[in-house]
Amino acid sequence: MKAMILAAGKGERMRPLTLHTPKPLLQAGGKPLIVHHIERLKRAGFAELVINHAWLGEQIEETLGNGEAFGVHIQYSAEGEPLETAGGIIRALPLLTDTGSDWFAVINGDIWTDFPLESLTPPDAPDCLALLVMTDNPAHNPAGDFSLQPDGQLTREGNSRLTFTGISVLHKKLFSGLEDTAGKLGPVLRAAMTNGQVRGIHHRGHWMDIGTPERLDQLSQHLDANGQRS
Repeated sequence: MKAMILAAGKGERMRPLTLHTPKPLLQAGGKPLIVHHIERLKRAGFAELVINHAWLGEQIEETLGNGEAFGVHIQYSAEGEPLETAGGIIRALPLLTDTGSDWFAVINGDIWTDFPLESLTPPDAPDCLALLVMTDNPAHNPAGDFSLQPDGQLTREGNSRLTFTGISVLHKKLFSGLEDTAGKLGPVLRAAMTNGQVRGIHHRGHWMDIGTPERLDQLSQHLDANGQRS
């Protein structure tokens, strides 16, 4: 099973830092955000990675190369103009499934977490097309995204609402009939939830959405305080 790092966003909330540097290459703890992901995916057993890019994407390819320096193999899905989450995944599907597995892991490039990525395995549930890693609601998303039921199903409404971490295991059938035009993943997931095809797990550890310069600074402080600077 391959893993995809979503890295095509323009990082507008990160300006001026992202005017000349793509957000995945911004540094925290002495290394680019995307390198944290690559190293943790490698340790979790993911050796085949796909990275999409758009804004200043050539810098990402120049920095990471084919992944050999990190002990992985990287393929790139270039978009030109960002296709958003669902569109980017659909564009990359041929790369994600060319080894015969219909399942693949996806992780947002602008988060940081201590979630054990080796836990990303296809769900053992009939008709399930997606497994999402959920976390407690942060201050910037107090209402949460989806509701996690006692049986592990995720629903659009209900109690026990949690926030989607941006980490998931997805089946290619989730995108059947959809074109690789710009579109978000949320509506695709909500449609699948209506059919009972999405499950979730609750990560109770550390997670951050690195969407602003302030949160980037907070992550650097966290890594320094925990001896995780490279």
